[in-house]
Amino acid sequence: MNLFYNKNGVGDVLMVTIDPVTEGLVYEYENDITIIKSESNVVGFNIFNASKYVQLEGNGNIKVQEKHINSIQDLLEKNHIDYKLEADLSSKFVVGYVTEKSKHPDADKLSVCQVDVGDETLQIVCGAPNIDQDQKVVVAKVGAVMPSGMIIKDAELRGVPSSGMICSMKELDLEGAPNEKGIMVLEDSYTVGTPFFEDER
Repeated sequence: MNLFYNKNGVGDVLMVTIDPVTEGLVYEYENDITIIKSESNVVGFNIFNASKYVQLEGNGNIKVQEKHINSIQDLLEKNHIDYKLEADLSSKFVVGYVTEKSKHPDADKLSVCQVDVGDETLQIVCGAPNIDQDQKVVVAKVGAVMPSGMIIKDAELRGVPSSGMICSMKELDLEGAPNEKGIMVLEDSYTVGTPFFEDER
């Protein structure tokens, strides 16, 4: 589940994305709530006059917290909308360790990496020229919302499954990002599996 709120740009509307489907959408309306469906499945909600119902800080992509889930669920129930919210509150940007790197079988500029993120090992296809084995890196896990607004999903790149993204400083919108292409390589002092951003701790 992802939340987006920009009062100055959009108005007092909280956009709740459950499944980032963009085609074949139908809309149902219940007071201040627009229910967004695709093939009868709920894929999101737009909540108008959102500040009356949900405590929100900042603009743009909002880090989902338990208080948000509780407030939205309460609002759905008060409007007799039969839907149970589920959200993974674990950190989506974590420190990873590249345990293996091999050439992509069908693309010279892509590498297939096995990346330890603490509680699991992810297979991630990476196109960065400086990716290598035994590096500590920043991993955007499936479900992460990038600063650009892109949502990280399971994918296949030239036929090879990939779960997550190894990030560059530019993709993370960090100050001092170099112009050259390449992922961000972390110092050895970082601990594998821990959140990369302080506000995710």
